[in-house]
Amino acid sequence: MSALPKTQIVSASERNQLLGKHKFQLHWISWNRWKDFADLTVIERQGKLVIKGRQQKGKDYLEIDGVASQIEDKQFTFQGEIVTRVSYKNNGNPCRRDGIMTFKITGKRRYWRLQEMQSPCDETTDYVDIFLR
Repeated sequence: MSALPKTQIVSASERNQLLGKHKFQLHWISWNRWKDFADLTVIERQGKLVIKGRQQKGKDYLEIDGVASQIEDKQFTFQGEIVTRVSYKNNGNPCRRDGIMTFKITGKRRYWRLQEMQSPCDETTDYVDIFLR
């Protein structure tokens, strides 16, 4: 992670909103049940906003590990890894996304949603949401 450049801040208010602890989910695991959401933390380290979290229910899980490389109004660019594992998807095997992805707030929603929703491992759509505090 040290090789990554510092986070580019286009929107200071969005940076402040992103920093800290948030609830997050993969809908296949929690189906919008708040009690099944997990905690995700965004901290600033050496000029980078580091994003890390894990949601788990039984053997199913969602892991996010990376940095916000650019923060704009109502969206941020994520660079890192997202791994999902759901028993009835992808033959129960973990599915890994690596690289640059976008999380965005649309309309009146109170969360950033991963915009690359199409699973790279099967024909399903994955909703990965990070909720505002």
